[in-house]
Amino acid sequence: MKTIKKAFLFIFSMLVFECTILADEGMWMLPLIQKLNIKTMSSMGFKLSAKDIYDINNSSLKDAVLQFGGGCTAEIISRDGLVLTNHHCGYASIQKLSSVEHNYLSDGFWAKSREEEIPAKGLTVTFLDRFVDVTAEVTQAFAQIKEQSSKDEILKKLSEQLANKAIGSNKYLKGRIVSFYGENQYYLVITKTYTDIRFVGAPPSSIGKFGADTDNWMWPRHTGDFSMFRIYADKDNNPAEYSKDNVPFKPKRFLTISLKGVQQNDPAMIMGYPGKTNRFMTSFEVKETSDIINVITIEVRGIRQNILMNDMESDPKIRLQYSNEYARSSNFWKKAIGMNETFARLNVLDRRVAEEKQFSEWVATNSSRSEKYGQALADVKSAIDKRATLQYTLRYYTEALGSIELTTAAVNYVPKTEAKNESKMPRAIPVAEPSEFYKDYHMPTDIKVAKAMIKLFKEKVPASALPDFYKTIDDQFQGNIDNYVDAMFKQSVFTSEEKLKAAFEGNKTTIQSDPAYLAGKAITDAISKYTQELEQYRTLYIKGQKQYIAGTLEMNAGKAMYPDANFTMRLTYGKVLNYSPKDGVIYDYQTTLDGVMQKEDPKNWEFVVPEKLKQLYIDKDFGQYALKDGRMPVAFLTNNDITGGNSGSPVLNRKGELIGTAFDGNWEAMSGDIIFEPKLQRCISVDIRYTLFIMDKFGGAGYLLNEMKFAR
Repeated sequence: MKTIKKAFLFIFSMLVFECTILADEGMWMLPLIQKLNIKTMSSMGFKLSAKDIYDINNSSLKDAVLQFGGGCTAEIISRDGLVLTNHHCGYASIQKLSSVEHNYLSDGFWAKSREEEIPAKGLTVTFLDRFVDVTAEVTQAFAQIKEQSSKDEILKKLSEQLANKAIGSNKYLKGRIVSFYGENQYYLVITKTYTDIRFVGAPPSSIGKFGADTDNWMWPRHTGDFSMFRIYADKDNNPAEYSKDNVPFKPKRFLTISLKGVQQNDPAMIMGYPGKTNRFMTSFEVKETSDIINVITIEVRGIRQNILMNDMESDPKIRLQYSNEYARSSNFWKKAIGMNETFARLNVLDRRVAEEKQFSEWVATNSSRSEKYGQALADVKSAIDKRATLQYTLRYYTEALGSIELTTAAVNYVPKTEAKNESKMPRAIPVAEPSEFYKDYHMPTDIKVAKAMIKLFKEKVPASALPDFYKTIDDQFQGNIDNYVDAMFKQSVFTSEEKLKAAFEGNKTTIQSDPAYLAGKAITDAISKYTQELEQYRTLYIKGQKQYIAGTLEMNAGKAMYPDANFTMRLTYGKVLNYSPKDGVIYDYQTTLDGVMQKEDPKNWEFVVPEKLKQLYIDKDFGQYALKDGRMPVAFLTNNDITGGNSGSPVLNRKGELIGTAFDGNWEAMSGDIIFEPKLQRCISVDIRYTLFIMDKFGGAGYLLNEMKFAR
């Protein structure tokens, strides 16, 4: 036990010295702000204490920030539980609520009363209650365990035990153990989730998604990327399923809004739920990410997205059906393109090699270090090298064959009683309940996708890795993939909700001979097989990664180092700041409505400007939201350190007042998840004044201002 305590105290001691790292870099853990960050923040001009930000005994800023829908961040901006997040974060919910007759994506929507707020089925928001350091308990439990699969099982049981101990009889709280610093430190994260969330309003996509794919990840930006929802609770303010008797949630804390705006070098901080960074990534992993994951993603999604967009442009109904899926897919597709370009332009691989050389030299100078860390990089490299072929094949399976909706639905909709030990299709695109799935399903589009993906897969993957239905194609369809796909869709009961219901009401045994089910099962079985084969290298990889990160922390003793993002709440702080993307060019820190009008293109759906917005611009009817020179602000830049998951995060000024909502990073620093680029990396945010201007002047929902609090 003494050895465990010593190891824990050593790791912790490396994290609690005064912060000397650049203030604009870092996704800092809230429990450590007092020890690591608050002095630096004060020197930068912030007027907040550590307890103003994170306090488990009193209300603090963390109580006004929440995880939205599992993949974004949002903030509470009123005493009645009004929630602000990005338009693209609310996009899926808005699409579900839309129809061709009431298309809230294209037309926008604002509830004019509480009664008009629309329940967003399936949407949840989660609050952080507190962090509890459980490193000692986990380390002790792992002391005699070597296999990662055994550790996973132990961690699951320990998580339940420690959560029950911390939560007690409070049925509304949940706890889970989360690892930090490559499994060198562990925290129990305790949360509370609300499930009755209602759609309050959003601008039309011509504002909320202005610029679409062309402007995505780009500056200058002119997108009003915001939407609003409201949390409802039971009469005691506790989480409850939807009920007409529920009432607006009363938060512990909601954000005060500042209309004073931003200036170059103003302090700015962001609190949110960044999803995943890999700042300790080795050169071997950089190459794997670039050459396998990104290359395959770019190729496969590019082909599929072209099919979707061609059909979307031909029919408003198809556009509505596939808008969210297209947006979700294209976001990471473009990020992968930018990441590979930035890897090359900024020499990321060579820089990682140089860091590893420095690490190896440091390790070699001391026998104790050699014993602890000498094998770390070799283990990581060995695991990456051995899994390369498996990663390649599995990526094509999930990206290509896993994107065929029919076969995925077939596997997911067969009841377990009809398919014993059947696993669900592991894929990036979730499958909704049948009624929701078929509402957004267009069979002719899926047929085109299926033909393209099955052909591509055969071209790219070795014959030995092809699933069984390729033999059916050869034997029964003379190798003609188009004919096979046409027959599968014609014969399958999974092409419509009506056929599916009829099949389950009739002879259920025929379902397992359904051609879409057989194809889906072949794909699922193959994915499961390759995933299990990859597992044999996970223990080696995690062992090497853990040692490399622990060694890196020790080598950098004297510098405050933050853990990689992992969907836990973090703080990042910096300032409003312009940047120079290349020689002779300087990008200003702010954009205005002038730029929207300059980008307008009525012939391009990405840059259509609503007539009402144009009239407001012509009349200069900006009210209290205008700049001193009369222009209307839209977006601004900070050098805050963010990544995916931070979408919707509040951007706060020196006093902790809301000045904007984060929604994007910038193209020139797309390698930022791997290496932070202080001269280039920027966070793009919607100015809160533009949000309120669109809500009030354009949307006619100025009544919402009455429940907000504004800084004097």
